[in-house]
Amino acid sequence: MGRVDLRPAQDVAGPPGTRGPVGAAERHLAPDLARGAMLLVIALANAPILLYDRPLSLRGHLAEPGWADRLVTFATTAFVDGRAYPMFAALLGYGVVSLVRRQLDAGTTHAAVRRLLRRRHLALLGIGLVHAVALLSGDVLGAYGLAGLVIVALLAMSDGRLLLTAGLLGIPFLAVGATYGVPPEPGVAYLPSAAEPSPLTAAALRLGEWLPATPVSALGMLVPICLGVWAGRRGYLDQPDRDQQDRHARTLRWAAWLGIGVGVLGGVPFALVVAGVWPTASLGVDLGLAVLHTGTGVAGGLGLAALAGLVAARTARRGRDVPAPDPAPVPGLISALISGLAACGARSLSCYLAQSVVLVPLLSPWALGLGARLGSAATALLAVATWLATVLGSAWLARHGRRGPAEVVLRRVVYGRASSARS
Repeated sequence: MGRVDLRPAQDVAGPPGTRGPVGAAERHLAPDLARGAMLLVIALANAPILLYDRPLSLRGHLAEPGWADRLVTFATTAFVDGRAYPMFAALLGYGVVSLVRRQLDAGTTHAAVRRLLRRRHLALLGIGLVHAVALLSGDVLGAYGLAGLVIVALLAMSDGRLLLTAGLLGIPFLAVGATYGVPPEPGVAYLPSAAEPSPLTAAALRLGEWLPATPVSALGMLVPICLGVWAGRRGYLDQPDRDQQDRHARTLRWAAWLGIGVGVLGGVPFALVVAGVWPTASLGVDLGLAVLHTGTGVAGGLGLAALAGLVAARTARRGRDVPAPDPAPVPGLISALISGLAACGARSLSCYLAQSVVLVPLLSPWALGLGARLGSAATALLAVATWLATVLGSAWLARHGRRGPAEVVLRRVVYGRASSARS
């Protein structure tokens, strides 16, 4: 589909306004399906860092003797940690390409599109700040917003320069990922704010944790964002016409099997260390395995996104798919699951924030304090239940033709009050 170019020299034609937010009928199933499924992975990744008052292993996980807890720690490290956020970052890059193309096709000026992108990502940065101070310093919305401000420059690059940039950024990306939680942080909680009983002190601690972490996280997200922009130019997750379906399916099939396979194989060794099954002899070995875990996590995240593309394409071929991500109820468990996941993905911002609204008060010492008593296995069940509640809530909103509340706020900030809460 070619390069989406937003260099200043391109400001030549088109009306001064911008096209309104994308409607339900214009959305593509695959990205929303991927986001909905990956929100489960994010819940499983965030919940363990809210546990406290016990010794820590690597990556903020608890060092626990029970076999069920250690099994959950192994599975979370191997299949969850460092896999969901790269996928979301890639979808961020992919989505921006779609947004820009949609605006330019409507005759919007390049300058207006750049302003739109800046408003959108500054809004994400602001929402992330509020989320971090109020609930969770492990917030990633701020990092997505900060990284998104760089996307305008990426869109002007050729494919070759874009992939070269991703390769060069891979060096600091691996360095940051390898040192995250290695060695274990001293203390009773990975995040000091998670063990703080005073709500005001905890909020201050969360701000201090979020401010330095956000630019570092944003730097790490630029690698999958570059790859997402590259994939967005080719429309791999769009709903292709019949002539494109077979070609896209072959590409996605290779990407899914190879990416997921690499992600699993690269994550298992470090997961054995984190779970205490395979003790290592030195910090250097831990760091080396962490590098492998981090690098293969990008492949795993992209593979999962490709798998969502395959599911969406198969759904379309079977005639169950409609352009909107909120299809009318269709008999059958698989169709209901696809509809629910897509509805959740279309409201991913609201569902992501809702996870914190549920999990943080339940686990934090300034509220119910379950984080001092629950183990990793019980916490994972709580995370799954929270995610299921957001899926059901999203399905209810979809059935009534309504967006998520956070999406309504974001669209009003970006597009103005003309954007309504209805899909």
